[in-house]
Amino acid sequence: MGAEDLAIVIMAAGKGTRLKSRRPKVLHEIGGRPLLRHVIAAAERIVPAAHIFAVVGHEAERVRSAVADTGVQFVEQTEQRGTGHAIQCAADAIKNYKNILVLSGDVPLIQTETIEKLWKFHQIQHAAMTILTAVPEDPTGYGRVLRLAPESAEVTAIVEQKDLQAEQHGVREINSGIYVFQTKPLLEHLHLLTANNRAGEFYLTDMAALLRGAGERVVAIGAADSAEILGANTIAELVALDQTLRTATAKRLMAEGVTIFRPDTCVIDADVQIAPDTVVEPFVQLLGKTVIGSECRIKSFSVLEDCVLGDDVLVRQSCVMVGSKVAKGAQIGPFSRLREGTELAEDVHVGNFVETKKAVLGKGTKAGHLAYIGDAEVGGGTNIGAGVITANYDGVRKSKTKIGNGVFVGSDSILVAPVSVGDGALIGAGSTITRDVPADALAIGRTRQVTKEGWAELRRAQRNQTKE
Repeated sequence: MGAEDLAIVIMAAGKGTRLKSRRPKVLHEIGGRPLLRHVIAAAERIVPAAHIFAVVGHEAERVRSAVADTGVQFVEQTEQRGTGHAIQCAADAIKNYKNILVLSGDVPLIQTETIEKLWKFHQIQHAAMTILTAVPEDPTGYGRVLRLAPESAEVTAIVEQKDLQAEQHGVREINSGIYVFQTKPLLEHLHLLTANNRAGEFYLTDMAALLRGAGERVVAIGAADSAEILGANTIAELVALDQTLRTATAKRLMAEGVTIFRPDTCVIDADVQIAPDTVVEPFVQLLGKTVIGSECRIKSFSVLEDCVLGDDVLVRQSCVMVGSKVAKGAQIGPFSRLREGTELAEDVHVGNFVETKKAVLGKGTKAGHLAYIGDAEVGGGTNIGAGVITANYDGVRKSKTKIGNGVFVGSDSILVAPVSVGDGALIGAGSTITRDVPADALAIGRTRQVTKEGWAELRRAQRNQTKE
């Protein structure tokens, strides 16, 4: 396919009034990413992003910002006057292409394979306009596609439901709002669209009658799955699309060798990747661009967002992990919190009620209980005792703690950053460390214990005398 053979135009200018939301319709999310990103992802497998044009209007800058990193082009529809008007706004951008394919930015389940099928059919049929259709269980509310004959590819008209004649009410084939046009006849007849309708808008669907009236060929092909062309006009419909996508994601992962117990209870975003032989227990959330290796086990009620896990990692119950990297054989939890910038090397153990942030823990290091490790570098084979804190913030700036290899940090110790602890050093329990500790040294930073024998017995006797 030559560079000028096909451009894709995505309708993304609408407000979505029925959603009752201030957010632009195409920026509502399903499967962990905005509706528009799903459509762009399908489109850019057909043509490069440079040949994809998103027509933006309502909160145009907000929509641009949300998808600018995809590299698609933008056309602004300052006044939203319908889908036909959107193409009029894009006319200069698309005029040098032989064909244009029109997608809806709020139809996120459309598959690349379906778009390819539509595009190939359009070429085979040498049509001026090719319409993607579907036959849903309930076609209520959709425009109907009228064919020349039941088995014919030729379309005579697209009729809105309210305009159906009595004998046409049995037609269940609907217009998806997804089309391919030959650009030349489209632009030659685009000015003939009128806004003689209740909404006062220019509808792209009217091009079917205009082109056929001009002797051009208008055809249709059905989508294999009507769910692909469903949009969302209410929050309830949006949530239903989300469920459909997540179910499909879980089925795909299970087909690839991942065990997901009770997938209906799990929330797995569309961009999540999981290697075979990993087990995901019920009520797990895997979000963003999380990548999980093989032979891992993610136990119930854990939430992982934008994390990368190597092979054979165990995440016990109720862990929350964001923006973290975990190497092979590490064990986490239960009830651990790994914040952005955490990196755990092989065989690290982070236990219950341990929190890490911008912390790098070396191979085999253990922090078993009730610790906070923030803005820290910890070497391999080190033990972090219960209740240990790296005090990284002085109220003005954050500083770093460096702990070497093979260090033992006793329970309930505070390391006040900036501070370094050398390899093999030992920190006595209950210490507050404010100065660097050399390698292989013992550091104790606590008040000396005073023991007064018999003092408690004397105190009790005094109390008893007072009561008498």
